[in-house]
Order: sequence, then structure tokens, then C-alpha cells
Amino acid sequence: MVERRPWLDVLAHIILLCGVAVVAFPLYVTFVASTQTAQEVASAPMSLIPGSHFVSNYMQALFSGSGGGSSGTPVLRMMYVSLIMALSISIGKILISLMSAFAVVYFRFRFRMFFFWMIFVTLMLPVEVRIAPTYKVVADLGLLNSYAGLALPLIASATATFLFRQFFLTVPDELVEAARIDGAGPMRFFRDVLLPLSKTSIAALFVIQFIYGWNQYLWPLLVTTKEDMYPVVIGIKRMVSGGDSVTEWNLTMATAMLAMLPPVLVVILMQKWFVKGLVDTEK
Repeated sequence: MVERRPWLDVLAHIILLCGVAVVAFPLYVTFVASTQTAQEVASAPMSLIPGSHFVSNYMQALFSGSGGGSSGTPVLRMMYVSLIMALSISIGKILISLMSAFAVVYFRFRFRMFFFWMIFVTLMLPVEVRIAPTYKVVADLGLLNSYAGLALPLIASATATFLFRQFFLTVPDELVEAARIDGAGPMRFFRDVLLPLSKTSIAALFVIQFIYGWNQYLWPLLVTTKEDMYPVVIGIKRMVSGGDSVTEWNLTMATAMLAMLPPVLVVILMQKWFVKGLVDTEK
């Protein structure tokens, strides 16, 4: 019988509450600052009570932008660019990784494992090594300041290919033989058998890759020079470092709060689908 120690429960709850406070307090301060005027945010000490400018600040950030370093680019436009880039990267990575893993596992051709390990070896190359030649290719193809230039160089994923390959290897040979007896061709087997079995892996990878694409900073910084092609992460940076202009912290904080919403919504929505996929798999 396990001995219960009440003081351990109390200690565990105290540690959890401290962890929640460390994470939640900066978010609360960000929200409070987004509801105040620029003068109220700049005052010392700043009030921790939400202000009365919630609607006006968020409406200005969404549709008018800031008059500071962001040069008035509306946040709604920047979020649209980030959404297109994040969706393109996440969906593209999943599709390419699924097809690559399917070809490596279920097709027999010369140098099959050689090509797989060539894909896997790219994990050993740091971003700094790959980014200069990638930029050169994108620039030569005329893809600067375009959605294709933002997303295409980032849609290949050796990690996702490896994960799907390892999962496909666990599919029983009896299932493959049953599909073959039923007359299922390769694409039908992929569509009707492998994809339903991969729901949980696809859901988890979509969440990870969407957040990865949404938070991209270095690559968009290199391939975009037009303000209407800036993703929201670069927009926030330009609001903070606006040169000689005064940073409007209330609008910057409102932009930061808005920028957090899509990843949070994706995590919440996909979490339900992910759990449902786990339950269906167990059945």
C-alpha cells in the first residue's frame, strides 16, 4: 500500500501554482498594457488594472496599424500573411513527408535506403549552412516577396519523414496482404488504410508545424522587403525597434496578444481531434 504524505501534495500544488504564475503573469501584463494608452503604459509603475481602451487599441492595431516603426501596416494583413505561410508549411510538410515515407517503405527500387539516409542527413546541417544557398535559389527564381518564397523552402521535413516511416513499418504485413487481396492498388491502400491509421501522427505534426511556421522570423526577414508581405512576428519586431519613432507599447502589446490567438486556437481544436484519434485507434 502506498503511503500518503499530505505535505508532498501541498508541495506539488505550490510548485504547480508557481509555474502557472511564472507563465501567466507576463501574459496578464501584456493584456493589461494592450488596454491602456501609451502614456499609461509608460508611467512608472504601470497600473496592473485593465484600462478602458480595449476596443479602440485592438481596432486600431487590426485595421490601422501603429504610427511607429511598423509604418502603419495593419495587423490583420500581417496575420493573414502568417496564416498563409503557417498553413502552407504545415500542410506541405505533412503531404511530402507522408508520400516520401510511403515510397521508402512500400516500394522496392534501387538506392531506396540511400535516398532515405540522404534525406535524414539533412538534419545534421545547421540552418546557417543551408540558408545562404537557399536564399540564392529563391532570389534567382524571382520568389522574393511572395508566398511561394516564404513557404516552399520550408516544406521539406526529414524529421516528419522519419517519423512516418517508423510508423508505417509498424503496420502489420497481414493488413497489407488483405488490402492486396481486396484489389487495392498502392494509392488506394495509402488513402483508405494508411491515412486513417496516421490520424494521430498527422494531428500532432500539424500542431507542431503550424506553430513552427507561425513563429518564423529569420527566413521571412531575409526574403521580404515589402511591408505588405511581413508576417506578424516581423511586424512586432518593427514596432519595437522603430528607429527614431516612439514605440506605442499599447498597440505593440495588442498585436502580441492577437498574434498568440491562432496558435492557441489550433492547439485547442487539434487537441480534441488528437484525443479522438487516440480513442478510435484503441478501438
